[in-house]
Parts: sequence; structure tokens; C-alpha cells
Amino acid sequence: MAADGKLQKIAEQKQLRVCSWPDYYAISFRNPRTGALEGLDAELAQAFADDLGVRLAVVESSFPRFIDDLLADRCDIGMFAIGATPARAERVAFSQPYLRSGIYAVTTQTNEGIRKWEDLDRAGNVVVVQKDTYMDGYARSAMKAARIVAVTRPQEREEEVQSGRADAFLTDYPYGQRMLAFHPWARLIVPDVPVQPTPYAYAVAPGDAAWLERVNAFVAAIKADGRLETIAARYKLTPIVARD
Repeated sequence: MAADGKLQKIAEQKQLRVCSWPDYYAISFRNPRTGALEGLDAELAQAFADDLGVRLAVVESSFPRFIDDLLADRCDIGMFAIGATPARAERVAFSQPYLRSGIYAVTTQTNEGIRKWEDLDRAGNVVVVQKDTYMDGYARSAMKAARIVAVTRPQEREEEVQSGRADAFLTDYPYGQRMLAFHPWARLIVPDVPVQPTPYAYAVAPGDAAWLERVNAFVAAIKADGRLETIAARYKLTPIVARD
């Protein structure tokens, strides 16, 4: 693709196609009552389209699928708090970070065996992760005693824990806040020292320097003009805003 390919195509077609995962609380979460996407990146995707002077077209995607969607040109950009991991960076290009989150765990209020982070990785425990997230990679490399189970369906992690089939699931700050907001049975396990703090960024297909530069200009603008801080505060994400 020519260096100006993506920007030119967006201008010609008068639309920005944004890959989004519609089940990411406070980031890009489909309101079950209205059907509308809500959250930080739901609003910032619209803001980016507005800045470009085009309409927004949301393409439903997911963590296992977004790289294929970008490489197949089904969307122009992934905007749903994507962890900029080295493995992903081998296949897609990332913007400058706008959020940064470590890993947390969710267990039940009644699970007496897990009171602190160190209790997770014990023989007999079952720890659930969302397939192909950076928590999946972390669990498989860092946890030696617990059994790691990767799931794919929305809400499958919490179903496994609430039913007793699993002891805990790993997640990030936004999803941990969702659990506390909606599930009285849930208890958040916060590590004493941040575990694998990961930058969250926007993802684009590689090989288009002009497009990546424009995305980075948008990230710099929302940091400078206060939009990032303002919207993040609305969704209680202030603790993980990346200000660098």
C-alpha cells in the first residue's frame, strides 16, 4: 500500500472503519437497553472520525480476530484498548499508548482459598483467561501450579468462576471495574506490585507510515486538549490514563 494509501482511501470513501470489541466495559461496551456502544474508545472513535471529517463505521471484532481484520483491510484501525504486546507488534503497528493497565484477578466473595495474588498459582486452582489476550500469555508463562483455561465467549470467564468450575479469572482494570459494578458476588484481587503493566494503544496494519503518523497525531491531540482525561474520568478510568 502506498504511504498515503489509507488516508486517501478514508477521504475518498468519507468513512473511518473502526474495529471494536463490543463487550469491553468502559471501553467499547454495547448498552443492552439501547444497543449503542458506550465507553472511552466508543467516544474517541467518533472523535477521530470527526477530526478526519468523515463518518464512523464500526466493525465488530475481538482480540483473537482484530489482527486478521486489519491485515485483510476489513477496518482501518483497531480502537478498543488493545495491549501493545511484542507478539502483536510483530504483525501490526501500534500508536503511542493512551492507557496503561496491569493484570488483576476476580474471584468470589466466598472463596477463602484466594485472598491475595500469591494464592492464585496453587495446585488445584483453575484460573480462566480470555483467549489471545495478554493475560492468556502471562498466565501460561508465569503460573506453574494452577490449571489455565482459555475461553472465548463474552462473559464466559465470570460464568466459570461464579459456577464454581474455576477459582478466578484474570482481567485488566476496566473489566475489573465492570465486575465490581454489576456483580455483588465478585471480589477483585489487586496485586501488591503491578503485574505486567501493559500499554494500550491503537492498532493499524503495517507499512503505511502516513496513516500511523496521523493516528499518533490524534493520540497527541487528545492528551493535549483534555479530551482523553475528560472522557476517561467519565468512565472511571483516570488511574490508567497514560500521560507520557
